[in-house]
Amino acid sequence: MSMRRQETCGFQSEVKQLLYLMIHSLYSNKEIFLRELISNASDAADKLRFLALSQPNLYEGDGDLRVRLSCNKTQRTIIISDNGIGMRREEVIDNLGTIAKSGTKAFLKLTGSDKLKDSQLIGQFGVGFYSAFIVADTVTVRTRAAGTSPEEGVFWQSNGEGDYTIADINKPERGTDITLHLREGEDEFLDDWRLKSVIGKYSDHIALPVEIQTSIKKAREGSEEGEEKEVVTWEKVNKAQALWTRNKAEISDEEYKEFYKHLSHNFSDPLIWSHNRVEGKQEYTSLLYIPSQAPWDMWHREHKHGLKLYVQRVFIMDDAEQFMPNYLRFVKGIIDSNDLPLNISREILQDSRLINNLKGAMTKRVLSMLDNLAKDNPEQYQSFWQNFGLVLKEGPGEDPNNIKTIDKLLRFASTYGDSAAQNVTLEDYVNRMVEGQEKIYYITADNYAAAKSSPHLELLYKKGIEVILLYERIDEWMMSYLTEFDGKSFQSVSKVDPSLEKLVNKESSEQKEAKKALEPFVERVKIYLGERIKEVRFTHRLTDTPVVVTTAANDMTTQMAKIFAATGQSSPEIKYIFELNPEHKLVKRIAEIGEDVLFGEWIELLLDQALLAERGTLEDPNQFIQRMNKLLSANSC
Repeated sequence: MSMRRQETCGFQSEVKQLLYLMIHSLYSNKEIFLRELISNASDAADKLRFLALSQPNLYEGDGDLRVRLSCNKTQRTIIISDNGIGMRREEVIDNLGTIAKSGTKAFLKLTGSDKLKDSQLIGQFGVGFYSAFIVADTVTVRTRAAGTSPEEGVFWQSNGEGDYTIADINKPERGTDITLHLREGEDEFLDDWRLKSVIGKYSDHIALPVEIQTSIKKAREGSEEGEEKEVVTWEKVNKAQALWTRNKAEISDEEYKEFYKHLSHNFSDPLIWSHNRVEGKQEYTSLLYIPSQAPWDMWHREHKHGLKLYVQRVFIMDDAEQFMPNYLRFVKGIIDSNDLPLNISREILQDSRLINNLKGAMTKRVLSMLDNLAKDNPEQYQSFWQNFGLVLKEGPGEDPNNIKTIDKLLRFASTYGDSAAQNVTLEDYVNRMVEGQEKIYYITADNYAAAKSSPHLELLYKKGIEVILLYERIDEWMMSYLTEFDGKSFQSVSKVDPSLEKLVNKESSEQKEAKKALEPFVERVKIYLGERIKEVRFTHRLTDTPVVVTTAANDMTTQMAKIFAATGQSSPEIKYIFELNPEHKLVKRIAEIGEDVLFGEWIELLLDQALLAERGTLEDPNQFIQRMNKLLSANSC
């Protein structure tokens, strides 16, 4: 084989680490290498089909796409060949020599973790080609991109250590041939029956013929009796029919699961799936999966959506985000439409009424799948929520048309329980509302402990009224879109509201007299704080706490201001209402201080206490500590 422009290149450092893990048996199930390589070959065929819609010459006269496997027991090699899209030299370097565009860096952060013992992890990081080194000590790739000349073939070879060799070669056929030089002890994969078994197990659903080379002996024509010649034939091993086009009754759960793993390059089983064929005004087939585990890049800005688009069984595109709202971006699957044109463009995908109808139908189907899961298997749904609850919380703001379905799927922590577990439904909450309760009460905070111990809850604890505890950054944003459930509106307990005032017991004559006696104190506090505070007033919503700050019904909350700050946006300054507990001993004693400087120090301390409880931080915590130490040491009150 003539090679030109031959050079030896070093692997990217992350690849070296990855290959080390591969070679040292990261996978507990070695046969999976075959699934990964056949899956890559299938993707190469899909890409060629799509490009050939506008460039038929890419087929180079051979439109029968396939994957072929052949073994050589003498040389101890397996060759996996496809006649798909192939690769150019720069693509080989990008795809096989570096992993800058993959998630492998994130994967390698787990190095040393017990999680590495789980062979399912690797499937989440898009590094399937490197699985070849589980069974091979040397891997050779020969490839040529469709539409290029035979002289533009590329040779790549590595032993999985520090570097690889790359060169230009002649390759008459388009596509890719991968030769695995097996390690000692891996001879089981040189057996045709073993390979057929693995293909049947993992790749039966591939919509592409997977063929194995077989040899049969035939008598030579015109030769003496008994003389035979060896004839090479190709035996198709898989069904080679797109799984979603088959009748549901004929598809086993195991086949559905393996197809999911092929789609997602994930080694774990899906949680649930839905296979649906629609006929009528619009004709399409959908096969949608809910994963059992969140992908590593769920919150990455460039996270890929999980839907593949086919038109009349022809692959059109990966990551078809137009068919699923962003808050359901974890869904994997395919859509195969009979109504869209084969030469579909991204402009059509943006504007087509058919696309909007398909998106609406897909969204409702996924929400229905989740609703059924929540009703039929609450434990499994709780597992789903732990993985994807944060993403689903984006739904109320993004999809107002389906909010009545989404709000039933939400889960919360509340004062009804003693843990941060989010397992309370809004229906649960409404069913437990006490007599006379008008609204669904909630509080937002930086964490569960801060929410549960907030002074805003003191009266509600006393009255036995349940409060939803929200402690994730997205919660405040979500609640700005959740207006009501089952006819009950939502109310933040850190805001002023008449329904909260109604919960306060009617003032006794003694309380009225004490409150009246302290009115000059309130006026003195107002004068001292001036424009820093919106209002100063008494409250009977507190039992153990001397002071608290609240916001007016139409003002921005503390947590919303934090969201603005986290995104680099400026927000209006919050003017709090400073509420004093007239029955608290500390408030009564401070009211008796006549000396203005000392009085001011104590009011500053109380205000900082209230702001610290509300915000979780102070602008100048050191000043707060020094003031507290000074007043405590002076024993002035």
